[in-house]
Amino acid sequence: MADILIIDDEKAIRKTLTEILSFEGYKIEEAADGEEGLKKFKEKNFDVVLCDIKMPKLDGIEFLQKAGEINPDVPIIMISGHGNIETAVEAVKKGAYDYISKPPDLNRLLITIRNAMDKGSLVTETKVLKRKVSRVQEMIGASMPIKKIKETIEKVAPTEARILITGDNGVGKELVARWIHEKSNRATGPIIEVNCAAIPTELIESELFGHEKGSFTSAIKQRIGKFESANGGTLFLDEIGDMSANAQAKVLRALQEGKITRVGADKDINVDVRVIAATNKDLLKEVEAKNFRLDLYHRLSVILIHVPSLNERRDDIPLLVEQFLDDICSEYGIAVKLIDEDAVKLLQQYNWTGNIRELRNVVERLVILSGKSITAEDVKNYVMPK
Repeated sequence: MADILIIDDEKAIRKTLTEILSFEGYKIEEAADGEEGLKKFKEKNFDVVLCDIKMPKLDGIEFLQKAGEINPDVPIIMISGHGNIETAVEAVKKGAYDYISKPPDLNRLLITIRNAMDKGSLVTETKVLKRKVSRVQEMIGASMPIKKIKETIEKVAPTEARILITGDNGVGKELVARWIHEKSNRATGPIIEVNCAAIPTELIESELFGHEKGSFTSAIKQRIGKFESANGGTLFLDEIGDMSANAQAKVLRALQEGKITRVGADKDINVDVRVIAATNKDLLKEVEAKNFRLDLYHRLSVILIHVPSLNERRDDIPLLVEQFLDDICSEYGIAVKLIDEDAVKLLQQYNWTGNIRELRNVVERLVILSGKSITAEDVKNYVMPK
């Protein structure tokens, strides 16, 4: 449930807005002037703020500037009297999401709030993913399989070709997708990830394509889907082998025509999205078993990139361990721990059924449980099965 802060010195306006938005399912807090509003803004993370312009103590423009210094990602919608339109326009130039004239038009108010929330969610999601990308700029490893993957990415990233990434769980398929995006011409746009295996079958279409209010029982408001959120950027469909047949048909249409339709709507929406898919399944076998569409497979697999298991690239383990030690010790705020050569050799002999993900977890365990340095004895005690 979204939190909205209403700042207005007119009690009647606050009461009206609170009643309307509470009925729509929003949680509302009120402030009678800019100073009270700024105090509440500092104390709590709001999804949207509705702010009057002309107020005592601290007016809307001053609030806008101070709030922007505290958290610039929260959309602020200015509320303006008819005589203050020029001021409202100036507020938009200074960072306000939009303005609404008094008395507020109900439909425009609700649409503006929904759009502001969608934008805020997209900004947050994009920043989180960009932080992940910035922490790992490239794949770690010098083995031949990794060199081949790096060379392939350098060639295909600047193109618009769709890419299918295959490999076991935990090998780093998501990292490959993020690296492709970062090196593409869409790097300034968003990269949106959808884990098809983690979303219930009955909700996957709504997740991908969005839905209109009332299109099904729990659709209490309009929702923007991942295809629209990724417009101008990259959509990463992870574990696509688990996607339902209906969703496969709609994804195929989106790839063929560059159009999607929200659940419960009849209007087409144009989308400009590069799709990168990944799976741990053999999709051709899934096609034979009638679980996956052959035409969709061909649409997705213009370029195939297979990520090897960690057991197939044991020579990369020393480099990976070194990188994980740096990352984990930095996260814990401690000096980087050294690891003995014999300890690394033992890690190279281990059977990594969980691949890169398991290796990172093991390194974190060793950082926590070992002494000043990580020894072969630590690996035997905390990693090797008894």
